Amino acid sequence: MANFEKHNILWQVLLWWGGWHLVSFLLANGYEYPNDFMARAMASLVAFSAVVYINLKALLPKLFFQKKFFLFFGAGISLLLLVTVFLYEAILPLLDWFDLVAPREGPPLEGPPPETNRRGPPPLGIRLVIQVAPYLIAFLGSTIIEVFRFANRKEREVIQAEKEKIDSELKFLKSQVNPHFLFNALNNIYSLAVIQAPQTPESVMQLSEILRYMVYDSNEESVPLKSEINYIQNFVDLHLLKDSRGMDVQLDLAGASEDLRIAPLLLIPFVENAFKHSKIENLKRGYIRIHLSTESEWITFKIINSIPKNKFTKDEVGGVGLENTKKRLELLYPDGQHQLEINQTDDEFDVVLKIAVG
Repeated sequence: MANFEKHNILWQVLLWWGGWHLVSFLLANGYEYPNDFMARAMASLVAFSAVVYINLKALLPKLFFQKKFFLFFGAGISLLLLVTVFLYEAILPLLDWFDLVAPREGPPLEGPPPETNRRGPPPLGIRLVIQVAPYLIAFLGSTIIEVFRFANRKEREVIQAEKEKIDSELKFLKSQVNPHFLFNALNNIYSLAVIQAPQTPESVMQLSEILRYMVYDSNEESVPLKSEINYIQNFVDLHLLKDSRGMDVQLDLAGASEDLRIAPLLLIPFVENAFKHSKIENLKRGYIRIHLSTESEWITFKIINSIPKNKFTKDEVGGVGLENTKKRLELLYPDGQHQLEINQTDDEFDVVLKIAVG
């Protein structure tokens, strides 16, 4: 960073100094007096360097970017005047880039000495403006460049801060979701172990796949849809093993293209919510319908669950609800990249989610 700032000052000094003297060389016939021109150019290099360096290192960061605009412009004017006085009074004579004395052409006239068209030096004010002009251009030019650089840097910082905020929010939301799934899976395995069910080893393997997905795949920005489908299938299977009589759960995932990619752990909260609130253990009235399909680059996920007549509370500890999922959708698929419809009646809860994926 320090080297970059040094290079920035150097190239700006060369830019303004070189540009001004190139124009002066062409307009003021500098090629007729190259030695004098080079002497003046080398002397003015000190002035250009002082203006650019002091402006970039002191005036802009300590005054302008601190919103002390009056102090900035006052200090800038003072800097230009000091540099000009020092250069033209201490090192160089008065400015004479241009021929301010134009001799009269033609044969001498008879009679009294004619009046000449020789002009004296310009007024002090005009002379000062001419002398200050190159350093004023360097001062304003370096200011404009640095203001643009400062604005771009701030914009990048805002974008980076927003990205870090989004990443932090997503990590926080995931940290809330994962333990809840883990608790449900462990409860299911515990139930199987208590009754010494023969399906216990298979369920342990399913739990292992769930943990692998949560620990490793969930850290990726996106995963194959197949991974999310396997997670849902394992989650549902573990719940169904709780009741050997068979719960009314229909799972239709065959119509999904497994090659599409999706944010991990995005669909499972809706499945968890359905198991949590449908009272699926009621074999007569409880039901869950899950359907997943893909069309072109869209994923459509539908889930319907029954709502029991009597209110009940289940698995309050560790539950995260649908609000966190809505926040994740807004962060991961903004600006029309997802559509979420939630409808609820006295008997049924219906969710339709469409996600645009590549």
